[in-house]
Amino acid sequence: MSTPTHDTPKPETPLAREMKAVIAANGPITVELYMALCLGHPRHGYYMTRDPLGLAGDFVTAPEISQMFGELIGLWAAEAWRHLGEPSRVRLVELGPGRGTLMKDALRAARALPAFHAAIEVHLVETSPVLRGLQAATLEHSGFAPEWHDAFAQVPDGPTIVIANEFFDCLPVRQYVRGREGWFERLVGLDAKGELAFGLAPAPEPALKRDAPEGALMEFPASQIIAMREITERIAHDGGALLVVDYGHLRTGYGETLQAVRDHGYTGVLDAPGEADVTVHVDFAALAQAARMAGGAVHGPTTQGEFLLNLGIRERAAALREGAPDKAASIDTALARLIDMETRGMGQLFKVMAVAHPAMPLLPGFDRRHDP
Repeated sequence: MSTPTHDTPKPETPLAREMKAVIAANGPITVELYMALCLGHPRHGYYMTRDPLGLAGDFVTAPEISQMFGELIGLWAAEAWRHLGEPSRVRLVELGPGRGTLMKDALRAARALPAFHAAIEVHLVETSPVLRGLQAATLEHSGFAPEWHDAFAQVPDGPTIVIANEFFDCLPVRQYVRGREGWFERLVGLDAKGELAFGLAPAPEPALKRDAPEGALMEFPASQIIAMREITERIAHDGGALLVVDYGHLRTGYGETLQAVRDHGYTGVLDAPGEADVTVHVDFAALAQAARMAGGAVHGPTTQGEFLLNLGIRERAAALREGAPDKAASIDTALARLIDMETRGMGQLFKVMAVAHPAMPLLPGFDRRHDP
């Protein structure tokens, strides 16, 4: 494995020490495994040991910016339930629910449609014991008794509405680099000083035949595709819908999107394993293709800004300002941030896509169905 060297040793985290020992004994690991260990290692994984959200954490998500985000998604779920034929029981599932803020706001908004509110069973797919505790506290007075699951497969069968806000970006990817003789998988190994470093597998991957310039990097989101197929198959069989909100791109392309965030800023992906959030941009084209192949109908994708505007976020902001004039400035600031359509703004960078049972009509927030 050919690897670069580093002049200054990185501060060593507990997970880095463990990884180095494993790599020294068994050889380099895939980027996919590295990412999975960084986030989900049972003792040292980033999400297993902390609350990463808010000003005291490493990043802020849309539900933490404003109640409007979760409320509009709650109303979206109510409309999806109506198009399902208003079943007497429906599983409202959130994947990676953070602190539970989105679900809390969605359930409050669902009271606007009492029959939907009465039909809801809340299911949270969460592996972190720390975040489960925060979710339980947040939803304590919601009127619901959530059920927690380690995986979506554990959610009971039946009509299901799934919310996935910043979930797919945390599912690990494999990376390949185009060389003269084909595509070589990118690995994490040790450099000459024993530090974690990127390198390439010694032999090309024979199954990859795509044409690309030498040096091109390709990310293959196998875990994301598997998760999408599993959820879509449930929806196609039992009825339901999935709403995906995440940062990413509409068309498959080449280039690295693997990144690490710590203290509200970017850091090196290999610098602090287990103590930084390691994610990728979501390939919405790949997710849409996987959903169609699993029998689902794809709505969108569109930008978060367009989606929220179509759902009436300006009108909701006006109602909040009227009810709390002293908070008008903060409401306007949150609104602007959520729908910001500048190149790096949340409204543009984040995309929204729904997958639904083929019999359902076009769901709210989307202008049309189209290939991304």
